[in-house]
Amino acid sequence: MDDKVLRKLFLGFIQIHILHHALEHPIYGAWMTEELREHGYQISAGTLYPILHSMEADGLLLKEEKNVDGHIRKYYTATPRGAEVLKEARTKAYELFKEIKD
Repeated sequence: MDDKVLRKLFLGFIQIHILHHALEHPIYGAWMTEELREHGYQISAGTLYPILHSMEADGLLLKEEKNVDGHIRKYYTATPRGAEVLKEARTKAYELFKEIKD
């Protein structure tokens, strides 16, 4: 299958994954990239950071900059809106899974 088609399809899954972890604890890009790789997503920083910025612009994530070993690291946490979107996405994903399994 065309890689571009799969990337578009998986974008929603990636955003749900980001929200899930950002609701649990603050996340940062390098950590999230590794987490996604552990689940089979091959995503570069050049792809991930625009997703994070877009989710922040949409009010789903809140960014906080912290100095870590002399470098500024951007941490993201889910906003209340992000938590609501995740809740609805989980419901929709579960319904879809029940329909398409097997």
